[in-house]
Amino acid sequence: MARSAGNSFTINYVLFGFIAGFLAVPLFHQLASYGLFLAVPGRNFPWSMRPNAYGVPGLLNLAFWGGVWGILFAFVQTRFPRGVTYFILAFLFGAILPTAFSWYVLQPMRGRGIGAFSIYGPLLNGAWGLGTGIIYMLLNRRR
Repeated sequence: MARSAGNSFTINYVLFGFIAGFLAVPLFHQLASYGLFLAVPGRNFPWSMRPNAYGVPGLLNLAFWGGVWGILFAFVQTRFPRGVTYFILAFLFGAILPTAFSWYVLQPMRGRGIGAFSIYGPLLNGAWGLGTGIIYMLLNRRR
């Protein structure tokens, strides 16, 4: 990306970050969820379009928030070294930040106390982070 215009540079981070995070939900997060669905009895089937309390289909809601987290990822990933380490850090970004936010902020806000500590959240969100990193790099390569 050319740094000639600061505004367009920032807009590209926001736009590419949102697109990468949005697409990583159905392509990576939900694919990982499908793997858990097959491996763990009682897991819900992924790609659910069941509406949430506001009438928004579940998958679209997840994808939207994946896009929002993707914007943050776009700004943070500039500090990641390239190569294999980039993808490890992308996975860890997803596994740690959105999961911790869910456990320590969202769950208590919903009156559920601190979230259940299980490996599922970090695995699913880590898959999202990896997918966001891959898609973000592909989008940036085209510029």
